[in-house]
Amino acid sequence: MRKSIAVLSAGILAAATSLPAIGQVQQEKADNELNEATTIMQELTGPQSKAGIPDDILKNAKCVAVVPKMLKGGFVVGAQHGDGVATCRTTEGRWSPPAPFQLTGATFGAQIGGEEQGYVLMIMNDRGLQALESGHFKIGAGVDAAAGPVGREASAGAAVNAEMLTYSRAKGAYIGATLNGAEFNEDHNKTRALYGSLVPFNSILNGGVQMPGQGPAWRFVHEINRATERASR
Repeated sequence: MRKSIAVLSAGILAAATSLPAIGQVQQEKADNELNEATTIMQELTGPQSKAGIPDDILKNAKCVAVVPKMLKGGFVVGAQHGDGVATCRTTEGRWSPPAPFQLTGATFGAQIGGEEQGYVLMIMNDRGLQALESGHFKIGAGVDAAAGPVGREASAGAAVNAEMLTYSRAKGAYIGATLNGAEFNEDHNKTRALYGSLVPFNSILNGGVQMPGQGPAWRFVHEINRATERASR
């Protein structure tokens, strides 16, 4: 009996001491994704970027979600998975702290096995905003997505009527892309790592929580703010 209690106690102690290490790993992953997401937005919206997101879309977007790396595997039909961060305009006109999420699903068409691509999702209206704030939805099923027009001076045209416009980065080039069938889910582990607890996803996106420091999270949101302010001039 004493031996069983000792073994159980040792197991509980090991689990408890491993929790901080797990949290640290998730924090590092979240910081890396935020840094990579910031770089992507700089590439798409910086002063030298001519083949980026049109200004009309930037200044009208409700939210911006970035998946720095979407890993695709298989040929013709495969699996895809990526971790990302999202921010939305609040009622005060500022951008919210970043909310971590995951994007998973099936991908169709010829794919190079193991190819990594980055994606940017521009949420353009209230219906898309509500879906994002829910923390769970499927692209193309209740939330319509379309390939976004490319070119800083390009006309958004009818694209601004879409709920979501998507862009893909592959081999350094950006193109409009579709992600129909992909499933969006909030990332509980990285939310805990960034904010210290599992705060509600919609509370993050509507600005109900404080920015987690002046590091990668702040820099990501600052880059979104810089890009949208420039586009609105």
